[in-house]
Amino acid sequence: MERCRLVFSGSGGQGVITAAIILAEAAVLYENLIAVQSQVYGPAARGGATRTDVIISESTINYPKVIQPNVLVCLTQEAYNQYCPIIRPGGLLITDSRFVKIQRKVDAQQKELPMYRNVMEKIGKPIVFNICMLGVVIALTKIVKSDSIMEVLKDRIPAGFIKMNRDALDLGMKIAADSET
Repeated sequence: MERCRLVFSGSGGQGVITAAIILAEAAVLYENLIAVQSQVYGPAARGGATRTDVIISESTINYPKVIQPNVLVCLTQEAYNQYCPIIRPGGLLITDSRFVKIQRKVDAQQKELPMYRNVMEKIGKPIVFNICMLGVVIALTKIVKSDSIMEVLKDRIPAGFIKMNRDALDLGMKIAADSET
């Protein structure tokens, strides 16, 4: 496996940092991979800009920050404007079509996906928007299995919320699959 460098960006309250932590834990605990995760909060914890870096590899990771991500997820226009120039040539740029208008041509595969809209239509709770996004990411990258994500979620959230999170993860994977056809 080639080292995968990911940046998730959005605003505080969208759960991008939580999603990155879940992804890194799934890689380490259930996939026998090495992972590091770091985060940056904007001036306000809720509503301010957030960025989180995840590196997943089979070999030693010497530097924990991502300079040029293979995968960049932007869930707000501000995040897109700030981070789209850093995408690695040939990488994957994922945006939510409700919150981000693509304005620049980048040397990357661009996926504008209706993640938030689908979450609200099919699940009705914005709290799982980040898990839907994680489903999109793992479906498009194959970096970890969905079962590994679910194992981490079972350890982190109350049992009463497992089904809703499973539905959100599956929804994200379906959105990704539909984008490939």
